[in-house]
Amino acid sequence: MKSPFTLMVYLLVWQQKSRRKVSGKVNCRNIKQDCPTLECDDSVLLPGHCCRTCQKGVVDKKQVDVMLETIEFFHEKGKEDDLHKSYNDRSYLSSEDTGLGESRTDFVALLTGVTDSWLPSSSGVARVRLSLTRTTLTFSVTYQRIGRPSKIAILDSDGTPAFEYKVPKGQTDMICGVWKNLAKPLLRQLQSEQLRISMTTSMGRREEVVGKIIKHRALFAETFSSVLTSEEENAGMGGIALLTLSDSENNLHFILILQGLIRHKDREPVLVPIRVQLMYRQHVLREIRSNITSNDPDFAEVLTDLNSRELFWLSRGQLEISVATEDQDPRQISGFITGRKSCDTIQSVMSSSNALIPGKTGGVGSAIFNLHGNGTLDYQVQVAGLTSDIVGLTIELKPRRRNKRSVLYDLTPEYSRETGQATGSLSRLEARHIHMLLQNELFINVATAHSQEGELRGQIKVLPYSGLEVPRHELPTPLAGHFVSPPVRTGASGHAWVSVDKQCHLHYEIIVAGLSKTEDVTMNAHLHGLAEIGELDDSSTNHKRLLTGFYGSQAQGVLKDMSIELLQHLDQGTAFIQVSTKLNPQGEIRGRVHISNTCKLGAPAEVEEAEFDDLFLNDPEELKKDPNTCFFENQYHAHGSRWTPSYDKCFTCSCQKRTVICDPVICPELTCSRTIQPEDKCCAVCDERRETKDIKAPETVEEHLEGCYFEGDQKMHAPGTTWHPFVPPFGYIKCAVCTCKGSTGEVHCEKVTCPVLTCSHPVRRSPSDCCKECPEEERTPAGLEHTDMMQADGPRYCKFGKNFYQNSDSWHPWVPLVGEMKCINCWCDHGVTKCQRKQCPVMTCSNITRTESSCCPECADQKEEADLMTKTPGKRRTWRQ
Repeated sequence: MKSPFTLMVYLLVWQQKSRRKVSGKVNCRNIKQDCPTLECDDSVLLPGHCCRTCQKGVVDKKQVDVMLETIEFFHEKGKEDDLHKSYNDRSYLSSEDTGLGESRTDFVALLTGVTDSWLPSSSGVARVRLSLTRTTLTFSVTYQRIGRPSKIAILDSDGTPAFEYKVPKGQTDMICGVWKNLAKPLLRQLQSEQLRISMTTSMGRREEVVGKIIKHRALFAETFSSVLTSEEENAGMGGIALLTLSDSENNLHFILILQGLIRHKDREPVLVPIRVQLMYRQHVLREIRSNITSNDPDFAEVLTDLNSRELFWLSRGQLEISVATEDQDPRQISGFITGRKSCDTIQSVMSSSNALIPGKTGGVGSAIFNLHGNGTLDYQVQVAGLTSDIVGLTIELKPRRRNKRSVLYDLTPEYSRETGQATGSLSRLEARHIHMLLQNELFINVATAHSQEGELRGQIKVLPYSGLEVPRHELPTPLAGHFVSPPVRTGASGHAWVSVDKQCHLHYEIIVAGLSKTEDVTMNAHLHGLAEIGELDDSSTNHKRLLTGFYGSQAQGVLKDMSIELLQHLDQGTAFIQVSTKLNPQGEIRGRVHISNTCKLGAPAEVEEAEFDDLFLNDPEELKKDPNTCFFENQYHAHGSRWTPSYDKCFTCSCQKRTVICDPVICPELTCSRTIQPEDKCCAVCDERRETKDIKAPETVEEHLEGCYFEGDQKMHAPGTTWHPFVPPFGYIKCAVCTCKGSTGEVHCEKVTCPVLTCSHPVRRSPSDCCKECPEEERTPAGLEHTDMMQADGPRYCKFGKNFYQNSDSWHPWVPLVGEMKCINCWCDHGVTKCQRKQCPVMTCSNITRTESSCCPECADQKEEADLMTKTPGKRRTWRQ
């Protein structure tokens, strides 16, 4: 599949906007088969174009642009000025519509059975929807006709696994995962569509489905979808359909992405006739016949004027779409159409500031929804802090006129005054309303006796999956000014999902609504709103922690190093989340948090430094199979992981494709008067308890309400302060200085300028120093002692454990309680210690033996010859470095 997108083109007569004028009839025809024949071999499909063009400009771009002037695709009501933009262009969206106040790029992958493998091809088909935000890639996987997958791997352009995800056991057909901290080379490969996904099963017969990750602008408008499978065994083919309804008419637009349906091995592309049918219980409702090319089998069309029965069957998930070839080898795939499935969460925060008649009551409303494939919508709603009793709880459209509400569904009968909640299901959701729900076009309104038109109101939005371990299927913690002490009459409100994992780390996700930019500048860019978690007793500040990560109206992250007292407060339900602003520094909104946990002894200290992303495969047996795995200190480490070695807690090691790189940790300079040295830490820390006792007004302990958030150390810095940036896993970089610009909240970093030296042999006093200095007396390299080996000007030396090694020295590491690791070879490379396990050859014999003195298995019948080669110096095997 060479093309990431197939454009459907309509020859249309523009609909007249005036009601008095008669609209013309619309005739649609797929003109893809009319594209000109190209003379080049490296043709590309440009964004917004229907036909492929040569990269060197063989086809005149102006001729194609003239044809595109009459194109309309997925026309959106109210966005006529943006019709010329592709669906990868999200510039007309607000920051809240794009998640965390930043752009998000969507990708999709169709996975089918491998037909060129020695294993029998699978009949399974999977669809993977991916979203990239900065360097984090989240993915949602649905699959059919294949068992529960055990592993998902993302392969780079060379076919090497760049990321592996061990699928947790479960009963659902949805898999949710996240890949954090993508390296720049892999980001470029993702953007250029060079990455592939492999999904394998381990139960029963081993099956594998594979597909390419591509961009697709139809993903932005998709509200319905279908996974197309074949009834044949070992089919190795499948497809996915991306569908959406027109905003003003009952037209169903769809794009088909097909794989394996056409078995054509000739180099020259051929036209293959296909038949696309829309069916209900094996009865054909609509049928389209067209041609697709063998090298670009995607297809796009529109089904016009769906009647009421077809729309009803569409909403119930009872319509089936079928695609069949009509050549000498007919093949067919089909699937049912349902509402779009993903790991995202449909939710809403209701605030008084967003009511039709805005106010500031300090109340809050929170709701979560779950859309099933049969069109049923489950809902859970909670409200608190209202000024009077509820008289109406409704799902509505955006009002066409001021105070002219359009009610779709009434949830009032399910509301309980005792609990302040409403729980139930809507079983008659219309197809048009499913489309609007997934396009963020519906609202939920809370009317009270004092505010008949609505005291609280919120937009129902799809919240993208973040990869955090938070229970989004449960009602979140409501955040309101009503819960602040004393209560704050604010128009803002919010809710938060919070959980504590097995390692006693706090995962949190906070959504805030009702804070306008003109009212509160602290919520604009980056981190200008603070979320604190602490005791209800404001007299103590020892158990307060700053939750960082606010972008726009959302915050999410993981909080480590939790104190024992704070974990106990969470377990007892005496902790709270508080969002403060510049106008209300003592708390704008607040909510109490109760999380049962067994972390009585605090967070395990040994986990923090050695921890790496849980999404890396950490099963030792699986790690052995990965060619990029590192073996160090008698343990396997996944590629990209980092840890603290047992020989020295002041080093940080990382695995980079079979190579272990260890670097010293650079401790920051402390400005406090009293410091302590934790036993499990490399660097000293400030003794905050002594500081708070000695200082009556602990201003240095309080978090600044204004300042800068730095991604490196994930901390807030006060305005005007300077610091050395922290770059994981290497620690603090002293060759750069960062400054917090208090007026704008921006972080400005610049390289340190070293002074000009007049001595002939300058040295670095410490490996962490950025600039060299003139020594008190000239030293020659021949007289170096252990304390000088890391400071000399010239080739850098390495420290491993308690030993120092010169550049190019090699050795076998010695591990306490284990001894010398003869199967591991380490060497010093200009101050960097690198280690690698000996690479063993693939054994082809059946009788394999292993001796204690050898690292690799051997063939028993060749053992005498191997022993002879070991004794002969000229024939010894060398280490691969």
